[in-house]
Order: sequence, then structure tokens, then C-alpha cells
Amino acid sequence: MATRTRSEMLTLWRNILQAGGPRAYIDAQLRERGFLVQRRDADSMSERELKRYKEELRAESQEKRRLEREAWQAYRASHIVHLGENVYFNDADDWDRWDLADAEERRAENELPPLDNPAQLAEALGVSVGELRWFAYHRDAAESVHYRRFTIPKGRSGEERAIWAPLPRLKEMQRWILREILEKLPVHGAAHGFLAGRSILTNAAAHTGSRLVLGMDLKDFFPTITLPRVKGLFRKAGYREQVATLLALLCTESPREIVQHEGKTYYIAMGPRCLPQGAPTSPGITNAICLRLDRRLAGLAAKQGWRYTRYADDLTFSIPAKGGACGSLQKVLGGARAIVEDEGFTIHDRKTHVARSGGQQKVTGLIVNGDGPPRVPRELRRQLRAAIHNVEHGKPLREGDFPQRMVGYAAFVHMTDPELGGELLASFKKLC
Repeated sequence: MATRTRSEMLTLWRNILQAGGPRAYIDAQLRERGFLVQRRDADSMSERELKRYKEELRAESQEKRRLEREAWQAYRASHIVHLGENVYFNDADDWDRWDLADAEERRAENELPPLDNPAQLAEALGVSVGELRWFAYHRDAAESVHYRRFTIPKGRSGEERAIWAPLPRLKEMQRWILREILEKLPVHGAAHGFLAGRSILTNAAAHTGSRLVLGMDLKDFFPTITLPRVKGLFRKAGYREQVATLLALLCTESPREIVQHEGKTYYIAMGPRCLPQGAPTSPGITNAICLRLDRRLAGLAAKQGWRYTRYADDLTFSIPAKGGACGSLQKVLGGARAIVEDEGFTIHDRKTHVARSGGQQKVTGLIVNGDGPPRVPRELRRQLRAAIHNVEHGKPLREGDFPQRMVGYAAFVHMTDPELGGELLASFKKLC
């Protein structure tokens, strides 16, 4: 059987549907091509007639099997069929009990693109249905994945953070999902991470002039947001079972170990699919999923006379220096923990800290003491100047002070102090 193009396979499937389905199409083709054998009583046949009858039946069976394979290929060209181990998918375009009753209205409210089936999603993403299946397919043990793994240092602790960056084609698809869907979903005003016009500076500025600052951290933030939660987000946005499943798979991946066995490289899933740190969609998904968390924590803070913001997995509460009576620290701590756990997250106890006005109050790396704008810690400015001095005089940088990191810190300073930051950046560019 000659290989057909994707366009020819799609045309063939339309012809199959017009014929009334695969069985009706195959019967019609057998009849039209002269392969359909009228069944007769073989007992009354002569030996020669019986031999010829068997040959006709054999030819019909061979042609039928060929047409069945052809019909199956046409079906696969226009349907997802299967998405891998332990992933439920139903190609039947029917109602699912978990779909929203008003899904289309909800989608229109959010001004999202109308994607009613996998074929429409594939067209929007600029891929075929087969390619869409390939990008979304899950394997526990895979010989290749759509991500590139590398590590970056975690602060000055010496630990490393694993980053799984999507390869170009998947990254392009994720950027479409981010631009056309995720950026249109509602986000709470307390969220400051990865949003246009907001930053660590706006997050810190909300807590200047505080009597007390409470910082909390969500443990294993991205791994906590697994495939079912992401799928639920897309459903809540107004997409039904099929499209929501595919979108969730495109935005998640299992944490994996890279293993060598008998000369082959395998990527072994070490847990459920979750948000990969490095995908452009991951921050947008967290902000949308945390809408209710932010509402509840902001409500708790307001009730106690506190302020609240969130930057990614960093939660910050503060008591204004000027104001009336406020709820106790224990009430806010206990209330926040209960809400966070109820929303499916966990507080990282070792990263919970309290800073009063008599000491240094730091929010997302910036000092917020007093009524002035947030500023970079003095020790960081000294560190940068010392690094420049060392390079200028041929001295080695301190451990961890490699040039790329210093340039990043200089850009950090530039955000709050453009004049000083500009000088530092210019110096590093000359030296590096």
C-alpha cells in the first residue's frame, strides 16, 4: 500500500464518515472493486468450483484487511486514540460528567479561543493531530523527551536547581498557550510574580513601613501542581475533557532521572506529571491556580489588619507601622497554614521568618525598612564593588562570584537604583 500524505488521510477519513463509518466504507469498496463475494452453499460445489470459491474468499479477505489498515491509519490521522500509560482519553466527542455545564459561556467570558476538539487545537498550534499526540504522549520510561535538562546554582548554598527547558517546538506551543489562554485568566491583585507591570520591586513595595514582616515559603511549589490540577484549571477556564487533557499534558512533565542501560539513554519518571521549572507556561498556571489561595490569604490578612502579597512561592504578610490594632502573629501564622494546606500546598517551615522594625526587614531580596522605596541590601552592593575591584587588579573572584552571576546582581541593583546599577553593569561589561 502506497504511503499517503496527511492531507490524503484526512480526505479519506471524511469519505469514510460520508459512507457511514469504517464498516460501511469497507463493504462499499469491496463491492465497487469486485472483491465482495456472494456467500453460497459449498456442499453442492464441485471440487473446481470450491477451489475457485475459496480463492475468491481469500482475495476478499486480503483486500478487506488492507482496507481496514487504511481506515485505521485515516482514523489515527484525525484522532488522538491514546496518550500513554495511565492517561485517560476518549476520542468520542461526547459529554463528560466533569465538564462544566456552561463551558462555552465561561470560555467566552475569558475571551479564550474556541477549541472544541483535538483537531482545532492542533490547527491552532500549527501541528497535525499525530504531532499533537506525539508532544502530549506520556511514557514512564522514555528514550527521548521534549525537554533539555540543566542545573543552576541555588543562591550561595552550593546546591543546584534542576531546570527542564522545553525544546524549541514544544516551547513555541507553550508560548501560544501562555499568550492565548493563560494570560487571559483571572489573577488576584496580591500576585506579583511573572506578570506584566509587576515584579519583586512591586511585591516588596507593598510592605514598606512595617512594624512586622512575616515571610513564608511554599514547599515544592511546582511539583505540587500536578496534571489533574492543571487539567482542572483548563476545564474551569471553559474547555471540555479532550482539549483540557491535551493542554494539561503539553504543560506538564514527570520529574525524571537520566539512566544509561546497555548503551541506551532512558528518562525514567520519578513521580507524577507536574509543572516543569523552565517551561514558559508554568508561572502563568501557578498564578491562575493560586487565585483562590490568594483570595483566602488576602481575606485573612485584611481581617487581621495585615497586608499580603505573593511572588511565586513566597508569601509575605506585614503590619503597617501606622495603623490601629492588628491581629496577633499566631493568628496569622495559624490561619495561613490552615488555608495553605486546605488548598493543597505545604508551608516550608525552615524558610518561615519574622522581622520586626528594629532589624533588617527583607522582602523578595529587597530591604523595606522605613517609608522609602525598597532597596538592595548594602552587603550586596559591597560585594559587587569588591568583585569589580578584584577583577581590575587581577585577583580571583570569591567562590560563587562568577561573572554571569555578578552581571545578574548588577541588573538587580539597576531595578531599584538605575544610576548605581548602570555603573555596575558598565563596569562588568568592560571586564567580562
